[in-house]
Amino acid sequence: MKKSVIKGLGVVLLVALFSLLVLGIAFAEENEKLTFGYIAFSRKDIWNNYSILAFEYAAKQKGVETIVLDPEGNLEKAVSSMEDLITKEVDGISVFTMTPELDVTMAEMANAAGIPITFENSLPAENTPEYISCVACQYDDIGYAAGKYINEAYPGSKLFYVMGAPGMGITELYEQGLHKALDEFGKVELVSTQPTDWGAEQAMNVTQNAIQSGLEFDVIFANNEQMATGVINALKDAGLFGKVKVVATGGGPHGLEMVEKGELDATMSAPVSLQGLITFKSLYEFITKGKQPEKFIPLPIIPIYKDNLDEAISWEITDENYERALGYIGGIE
Repeated sequence: MKKSVIKGLGVVLLVALFSLLVLGIAFAEENEKLTFGYIAFSRKDIWNNYSILAFEYAAKQKGVETIVLDPEGNLEKAVSSMEDLITKEVDGISVFTMTPELDVTMAEMANAAGIPITFENSLPAENTPEYISCVACQYDDIGYAAGKYINEAYPGSKLFYVMGAPGMGITELYEQGLHKALDEFGKVELVSTQPTDWGAEQAMNVTQNAIQSGLEFDVIFANNEQMATGVINALKDAGLFGKVKVVATGGGPHGLEMVEKGELDATMSAPVSLQGLITFKSLYEFITKGKQPEKFIPLPIIPIYKDNLDEAISWEITDENYERALGYIGGIE
């Protein structure tokens, strides 16, 4: 596909061409081979990796080649990844948000190269230049759902919040939503909040430290199911497993398995598989059909516990559940 940026064009023409792009003009020709780039946060992050797998699965079904680059959480590497994709002249780019400030940079670079860009996982900053769409959990709503569930299921409890990495926009939103629910329902006391790197090891460490410090709590809210694994291990080591309730977020395969086994008491399920499918759909239909999706597309939040496991939507996109997932997002044209 020819790009909107051609050597020798003046700035005015560049702006005009990109204006056509953002208005929904389709540049792909029929049967043209497309290549989409994907800039991850980190494939080591379970949530991110499942989104990538869904993106790749949908691309394969539509005959689109994918180039997935993993900056491993490094902001400078993320910028280098964008430069790489621009050099390769990909037809569209999906970016898994790291920080709102980086989103501005990514959009500026994509705009200058005339490449359509979508974001996922967190809403970009308000001053982010033109982009097609963003699909994400409303993380404050997930935090709120967790707080509401804990208030209703465990009134009078003392809550220990094992939080994700500080400084990230999604972490702040989780915390805001949780505090809103705790203030609104008022039946649970938050006794401590400890940050982690989103991983199981740090979650285990902060839980062990809390136990050794003598902190009194009977419910833990872990910010994802990977962290919940570390929390549960710490509780087992201290002989507190089963005495302290554990609530997480995600609804991934391991999390649902833990719920089924009775290790995890509940999880605020958000099907990240749909996130990967939707960000692909936004790029694909914009480029091939000129369709402009909603600027922000939220994922559903489904509290899952042992008695309603059948309501969960799988993170794993397989031949069997792909059609179900497509039905949920209205298909991909």
